[in-house]
Amino acid sequence: MASRLAKELLTKMTLEEKVSQLLQLAAPFYDEIKDDGEITGPMEELGITDAHVSGSGSVLGVSGAENVIALQNKHLENSRLGIPLLVMADIVHGFKTIFPIPLAIGCSWDMELAEASAEIAAKEAAVSGVHVTFAPMVDLVRDPRWGRVMESTGEDPYLNSLFARAFVRGFQGQDLASEKHRVAACVKHFAAYGLAEGGREYNTVDLSERQLREYYLPAYKAALDEGCEMVMTSFNTVEGIPASGNKKLMRDLLREEWGFEGVLISDWAAIKEMIAHGVAEGEEEAALKAIEAGVDIEMMTPCYVHHLPQLVQEGRVDEALIDEAVLRILELKEKLGLFEEPHRGADPEAEAQLVFSAAHREVARELAVKSSVLLKNEGGLLPLDPGQKVALIGPFAASGDILGWWSWQGSKEKAAQLGTAMQQASAQASNVVIAQGCQIESISEAEVQEAEAAAKAADVIILALGESSEMSGEGASRSDIRLPEAQLELVRRISLLGKPLAIVLFNGRPLDLHGVYDEADALLEAWYPGSEGGAAVADLLYGKANPSGRLSMSFPHTVGQIPVYYNHFNTGRPLSEASSEERYISKYLDIPNEPLLPFGYGLSYTSFAYGELVLSSDSLTAENPLTASVKVTNTGSLTGEETVQLYVRDITGEVVRPMKELKGFRKVRLTPGESAEITFEINEPLLRYYHSDLSYKSDPGRFELFIGPNSRDAAKGSFQLVR
Repeated sequence: MASRLAKELLTKMTLEEKVSQLLQLAAPFYDEIKDDGEITGPMEELGITDAHVSGSGSVLGVSGAENVIALQNKHLENSRLGIPLLVMADIVHGFKTIFPIPLAIGCSWDMELAEASAEIAAKEAAVSGVHVTFAPMVDLVRDPRWGRVMESTGEDPYLNSLFARAFVRGFQGQDLASEKHRVAACVKHFAAYGLAEGGREYNTVDLSERQLREYYLPAYKAALDEGCEMVMTSFNTVEGIPASGNKKLMRDLLREEWGFEGVLISDWAAIKEMIAHGVAEGEEEAALKAIEAGVDIEMMTPCYVHHLPQLVQEGRVDEALIDEAVLRILELKEKLGLFEEPHRGADPEAEAQLVFSAAHREVARELAVKSSVLLKNEGGLLPLDPGQKVALIGPFAASGDILGWWSWQGSKEKAAQLGTAMQQASAQASNVVIAQGCQIESISEAEVQEAEAAAKAADVIILALGESSEMSGEGASRSDIRLPEAQLELVRRISLLGKPLAIVLFNGRPLDLHGVYDEADALLEAWYPGSEGGAAVADLLYGKANPSGRLSMSFPHTVGQIPVYYNHFNTGRPLSEASSEERYISKYLDIPNEPLLPFGYGLSYTSFAYGELVLSSDSLTAENPLTASVKVTNTGSLTGEETVQLYVRDITGEVVRPMKELKGFRKVRLTPGESAEITFEINEPLLRYYHSDLSYKSDPGRFELFIGPNSRDAAKGSFQLVR
């Protein structure tokens, strides 16, 4: 039910004022309003008037407490009814304290730290004047060619759902009205944006409704169940209809079936892009389809303000549709307390105190440690001894470009660099010699010779390699996901020296590791680790911290396997050891079917042994669940954290079921020689799935259960579900 204040304001608004509330513009538009009313630049290009800007309901991309306060004051002076602006921004993995990219956070499997990162991001954004963040991004991803996999937490719907909830809790807290250091969250991109064909940005998505519900919708629903205030439409099509004009998706499913009563916003220019998609002849039809689909806010195109008033006057759009959109926007402003405190949490003094504070950076460092994944460590090369002479070589040896995309407020100059951190961690700074070796995408003989000289004088070589931040993120699809050839050439030249070689990767997607994995004795995936990334990686390299990250997205053997993911279906002619030499089975002739590194994979500096898998019963019913237990023992010499993972397979379903599905996990920290009994409960709801008629239920029959350190290496048991 709409609040009394929102209803009263609505009765006083003209149709044009209502429609202007549905418009979102970027900050520069507000700077272009001249005292003499002159309209220039982008305003002129879009046909945006002074009245549109003055009456607009929200702004994106502005921050800084003083800036926001001044903007809000100016806006209220020009607002006939005194309706404040909503200030929105992309606060994806940190505001000025930049945390690891979400894909890296996914590899932490740590919901408490994920929530803490969102809470800190919210605090820094709120004191800087931001009210809403365009996060979390919960798109399920299976194609690392797509640059935006860096924004997701991975390929599994269960794990993504847990992170979606954690991020929403962190951003929003318990009560937005009273918690001024929180921001409203906007889950995106609704829906299935991560399935863009060919991994190409903004491309077509086409899938069955059963697959949509089974794999792609759960994380959005989890965010909304946690109370997420907003939803953003995706750029892609769903069943042939662009999401921003998709009535079935937005009104029937999101609004009616799920009961979402919050604000629905388009992505940047997505409403007008329906013209390019080919489902609208012009802006007028795009506006008509978007408002009928239930999109409340149009971001950065003028279809609504140019055409909705006339469409209402002509009787082609019911004004009630506009009223309900305006009410939702006004109610969010009221929930944020903006009518009483238009500046909300914006506070220059608090901003100076809290933003990029030492306490915030310490959490960023901890999360960067927990997000890094040790992929290889032959002969126990890592951790390094502080007394060893180390040659640190590569384009990321002394680079601040470790923040990743969507870190627009972050400072590369203030990011903790790996070289400096390693010199501080070593017994003496001179033990770590830094050489460039190559650039991201170029290499010279002089650079190689300098690197070779440093390497020859060292006990151990560390190569710091990866993608520049521009090589992943939005608009950064890549068909070749290997390291650039310049860096592969550096690996080849340095490996010829025959010295112990460890490689650290800074990147935003799973890579094709040809020319890297086999050449390295040790391999640490650091992703884009954020503001404290260099310090965190140094902690790991020198053993001040023990790696505990586990992959939340599979690494392919080659790009030709993509999409490759752990929870795939079987085929009628499956590959097995017995059939591997046969021709007419489902396999590649030149590479394995399985990924190079599977979902859930990650090593530690210690070792863990799994005991016998014990089931409390060989059957379960709806009334009587069973338990599965395993003893895990730290068999190494260091304290470490193991992520014990539970997978289930439904052997025979009404529709084909995945080979394995993650159903739970436990993180356990063990000292050398210590054991822990890990127990999971398996109940009937855990076994439900979407059937061909879209009913959500379980089937009686046989199931396999797996417990282990990753999706590949797991002990197996079986049980029956009995009706």
